[in-house]
Amino acid sequence: MIESDSRAPGRRERPARESAAIGEARLVGRALTIGYGPKDVIAHLDVAIPRGELTVIVGPNACGKSTLLRALARMLPCRSGQVELDGRPISAYTPKEVAHRLGMLPQSPLAPDGIVVEDLVARGRYPHQGALRQWSAADQRAVDRALDRAGVADLAERLVGELSGGQRQRVWIALALAQETPILLLDEPTTYLDIAHQVEVLNLARALQREGYTVVVVMHELALAFRYANHLIVMRAGEIVAQGQVGQVVTAELIEHVYGLACRIVTDPVSGRPLVVPLDPELVPEVP
Repeated sequence: MIESDSRAPGRRERPARESAAIGEARLVGRALTIGYGPKDVIAHLDVAIPRGELTVIVGPNACGKSTLLRALARMLPCRSGQVELDGRPISAYTPKEVAHRLGMLPQSPLAPDGIVVEDLVARGRYPHQGALRQWSAADQRAVDRALDRAGVADLAERLVGELSGGQRQRVWIALALAQETPILLLDEPTTYLDIAHQVEVLNLARALQREGYTVVVVMHELALAFRYANHLIVMRAGEIVAQGQVGQVVTAELIEHVYGLACRIVTDPVSGRPLVVPLDPELVPEVP
């Protein structure tokens, strides 16, 4: 969540470096009902995002993944229930206080016309500006570091509108990194990226988590989701149907229930995590 509020910022919380206790949550949703217009997409849902973990949310299209992420970021109001951030109702924070703690990369963000990459990424520093604190050397270092970590430092002077879809996606990730929040929510950050760049982005998310960040990623690619998740949330039709450690959660029965896909679960020979192998009746011999 990028805020341009010009009021003087409070002291910025830095990512925790200590190991978090199992089950400790930074973001909690209690009895959340969320929707658009007359329709509820999610009803009476409870969720907890564990501190210092890489949580991946998966599920079929239109199951409520992005809706849930937007509500957790206070970008979408809840019709009922409450989101809590670090033990307090998120509604009790000012927008700038939320922006110091939580960064959000939405789906398909739009950049202003005629803006260059470095200027767009610099907008991630808005929560740290104010009447008594203007642009500083520390801000520039944060932008340079974010450009480098997202792999777009060589694009700093390019117009965002001239970039490929994959390049633009990495620029938006750099903007979120420049915000330097201890919680990072990424809604389908690997969209438009080829497999090599998908792995780069997810390696970056894992590196941030290992540094103490709490990272939440919505994604569709199950093989990569299962490989990178410390904590997995599986959604279907606005409900959480399973959550926990990948190896304990993923079964063929779960995949068929959630996606309507008959499959077998095998072990990834590199990561040791589950892999989904769809069954094709023309290729799999019938069992007598």
